[in-house]
Amino acid sequence: MKIAYVQMEPVLLEPEINYSKAEELIRTAVREGAQLIVLPELFDTGYNFESRGEVEEVAGQIPDGPTTEFLMELSRELGVFIVAGTAEKDEKGRLYNSAVITGPIGSGYIGKYRKVHLFYREKLFFEPGNLGFHVFNIGIAKVGVMICFDWFFPESARTLALKGAEIIAHPSNLVMPYAPRAMPIRALENRVYTVTANRIGEERGLRFIGKSTIASPKAEVLAMGSEDKEEVAVVEVDLELARSKRLNDMNDVFRDRRPETYSL
Repeated sequence: MKIAYVQMEPVLLEPEINYSKAEELIRTAVREGAQLIVLPELFDTGYNFESRGEVEEVAGQIPDGPTTEFLMELSRELGVFIVAGTAEKDEKGRLYNSAVITGPIGSGYIGKYRKVHLFYREKLFFEPGNLGFHVFNIGIAKVGVMICFDWFFPESARTLALKGAEIIAHPSNLVMPYAPRAMPIRALENRVYTVTANRIGEERGLRFIGKSTIASPKAEVLAMGSEDKEEVAVVEVDLELARSKRLNDMNDVFRDRRPETYSL
């Protein structure tokens, strides 16, 4: 199958502009054969909020809000699966840094994930995710989802891999330089593909690093974006490689685990 990242520069607090940007880039990826496309964290709203009020203005419900409806419609029209980061407001007004997954089946809505590990000032606006880590079986692949700073905690990717993920979709707004180097290791130690979709640009003095990355179960960098350009990358992957956890005739990275020795 073919998987892709979308690297873009969202405009802060301008969802309609960001829908247009994302749609153009998604359509480009589809023309290149992408079947699963990952967008950045908070692709629709921008990131560097000054107040909770700003987040409340642009956050929407999932699946009934405008962002999810936009993604569902696009997935159905183009026959593609999309994972995208968005600001979620639940029925009680609580805010989450979330990701939604949509596809060309049924209503188009498949599920959502709420970011578990909040980074820096996100803690001023968002609640920590309360849904845990989940793997979505979309038919053509089993896709786990984590968001940005979740990568810093090896337990995130390992939990998804143990639950059967073959691909880890990783919407991001990276500002630290480490993830493009670290994600191939996350892919290697779990024998999965990873798709980190990062953003570019600067918001209120905060600069984002770009360098969106697709990595293989062998720690190969299959695609890496620039630091400053809106772009897509489409890569063909072999899911059989992610389904096998064998390193050789005597080692299997999951069967060789010894959880009884890992407790504190």
